[in-house]
Parts: sequence; structure tokens; C-alpha cells
Amino acid sequence: MRRIRRLVHLVLFCPFPKGLQSRLPGIKVKYLLVVWLGIFVGSWVAYMHYSSYSELCRGHVCQMIICDQYKKGIISGSTCKDLCEEHSLLFQHCLSSSPTQQVYGGLWREREVIIKCGIEEALKAESHPDSGPRRDVVLFDKPTRGTSMDEFKEMLLNFLKSNLGDQPSLAALVSRIISMADVNRDGKVSLAEAKSIWALLQLNEFLLMLSLHEKEHTAKLLGHCGDLYVTEKIPHTTLYGLEVPPFLQSLLPSVAHQIIHQWFAPAWPRRAKISIGLLEFVEEIFHGTYGNFYICETSLKNVGYNDKYDFKMVKLRKVAPEMTIRGFLKGRHCEQNGDCTYGEDCTASCDKLLKQCKGEMVQPNLAKVCRLLQDYLLHGAPLELKEELQKQLRTCMTLSGLASQMEVHHSLVLNNLKTLLWKKISNTKYS
Repeated sequence: MRRIRRLVHLVLFCPFPKGLQSRLPGIKVKYLLVVWLGIFVGSWVAYMHYSSYSELCRGHVCQMIICDQYKKGIISGSTCKDLCEEHSLLFQHCLSSSPTQQVYGGLWREREVIIKCGIEEALKAESHPDSGPRRDVVLFDKPTRGTSMDEFKEMLLNFLKSNLGDQPSLAALVSRIISMADVNRDGKVSLAEAKSIWALLQLNEFLLMLSLHEKEHTAKLLGHCGDLYVTEKIPHTTLYGLEVPPFLQSLLPSVAHQIIHQWFAPAWPRRAKISIGLLEFVEEIFHGTYGNFYICETSLKNVGYNDKYDFKMVKLRKVAPEMTIRGFLKGRHCEQNGDCTYGEDCTASCDKLLKQCKGEMVQPNLAKVCRLLQDYLLHGAPLELKEELQKQLRTCMTLSGLASQMEVHHSLVLNNLKTLLWKKISNTKYS
């Protein structure tokens, strides 16, 4: 035991000069142990953060691949020249949550933007060099050389039907896609232009951005190069205005989260305006122009707002077309409702007799959004409004996804809630 104490004494006190050691007779070893432990933990956290960053943030890989394919003439796009030749599209801040989906805050012609691109095939090739064909061969394989314009339009229409359903408005969406693909505006679509737009359409978020382009609650698409695309930056990426850093989220108790959120949240009238925008978004994606969509991860980190307190959907990748979910559920074996879950919370009911998933959602978008808004709206709500607001939110949260309720009942609940909020803030500076 004495030897151990002597060793600890040497480790702790050797870094200090002898003069300083003589002045620290009253300091107990255990306090210095705490200091060294703190230094060790801090170093470990810094190392883990660096390791995580280098794994998640590979914007340089993304840019290298995209520019290589652009120079070979495989891809095209409205931002290719800025990214690869003029270098006026710059990757700046890494926002990625997955190494295969690169997300960066950037600068394009002096404007703050968000840059997104996928490098899944590149990472696979890096791990297994001989496992398969190159990314450009895998991703940009359609359409093939010799495909006519009419054939390409037919390809697009069939693709949209399989993903969005047979909607009467799809012909207009095909025209918009063709127009976007024609980067040089010569009235023709080259093979590189066609391959680029086809690759982009395979990305769920890009497809939804196109489908909801007429709406004001999604980020505007600014340009693309191959399967890299650029959108406007949404200034506030959580409803409360401040997001707790990921490494603190698991350490802080839920009460601390709630206090932080309430402290940094916008004023109640502004929260009411943002909430009205979120309710309008739910209305827009329910039997919209290009079909029905479901929010499959109803979370604070997926919704935000701009500087005018207009609601914006931050992560469209968490929204799925009804056709995609139905395809996932079709013939799926289940023992309970949880086995019929697409994404985080798009859950259908399980037919326990047939042991197969049904096609109807247990909870619709509106019920999940009202649950998200409950604390957000009730905290600091005007006293004369609070009781009625609480009642309407409670009614909203009990809605089911049954087809018999989906039309009139849902519209009535949604409009009542919107009207209640709007009456309170209309004709004020907050409206």
C-alpha cells in the first residue's frame, strides 16, 4: 500500500517544481487525482470528437468525386462550374450526421447555403477496392446512350408513378424536371444532364423538394451538380431556437432540457406563428398536388424557422410518400404494431390473425405534430387562451389514422387550432 502511495505521489507531484511542491503540503493526493482525471477525461473527449469528426465529415471526398466526374463529362449541373472551376461554391461547416450523407454549411457567391451529397458507394469502394464497379458506373448508369427524349420522359413518368402514385399532375412535374435538367437552356437534355437529374431523383429528399416546390415551408433548391445539390440555409434548425449539443444531450436530465428550451424559445406570439406554419405544412402534405406524405420522425431537430419566424421543414428526408410506406408494409410479417414501423414513428396496425401489416397508419401526421407542439405552445400561453388551447391539443393528439376519420374530422380539428392561434396574433406586429 505504501508503494502505491509513493507511485501516486511521484506521478502527481513530479510535474511540479520542488519549490512549488514544498508550498503544497496541505493539498491531499485525492484532489490532485481529480485534476488529473479531469485532464484525462477532457483529452479523451477531444480525441473522440476528432475521431467522430474525421469519420463523419468527408466533404473533400465528395468534392473530389463530383469534380472528377464533371471533368470526365459524366455529369453536369448548374453549380458544377462554380464548384470545380471557379471555386465560388465553398464547403465550410460540417453538419453531417452520417458518413454516407454529407451535409455542409457553405458559401455560394457570397450567400450562405447548405450543400448535400452522398458518398456511400465511395466509402464501400474505399473499404473493399475490388468489391464492385466504380461509383460513376453504379450511380450514373441511367439513362444509357441512345435513349431518346420521349423515352427519357417515359422513364421519368414511370418512376414518379411508382414513388408518388398515379397522380393526374405528374405530367407537369416531368416538365419541371426536364427544365431543371437543361442547365445550358438550349432546349435539349444532354446525356450528362439526364444522368445527373436521374441520380438526384433517387434521393428521397430531392424528390420531395421537387414535389413540394410550390409550398413555402420547405428550403428552396438553388442548384445541383451530379447528385450534389444546394439549398437555401434555414437560420434556426430547431423550434426552440437553440439545440443542445449532442455530447450533452445524454448527460443532461429531461428537466434541464426543458428549462434550456424554455429559456431560449421565441416569445409566445412568435411560437404561435411558427406553429401555424407547421400546421399548414401538415395540411399541404395531406392529399397534396402529388399525393399523400407522412412525417416519419416527428422531432424538434427536424423542424425550424427563418428570421421572419416562418416555419421551415429542416429535414425532408424524414418525410416519406405514401407509396413508399405502402411498399414497405405490403406482405410484411408482424406480431405487434411495432413490427410495422417505417422510419422512427410511421407505424401501421398489425393484423394479429393474419400476422401481416395493414396499410393504415395508427397515428396521422396531425396527431404527432400536436404532441410535439403541446409543451411548445402551452408554456407562456395567454391565460385566457390556455384552457381552450390545451383542450384542442388534447383532442388533436387522440386522432387516429383510420380512413373514416382522415377527411372531415382531421380538417375540422386542424382548422380550429389554426383559427384559435391566428385570432390571438392577427392584427399585431407578430402576424
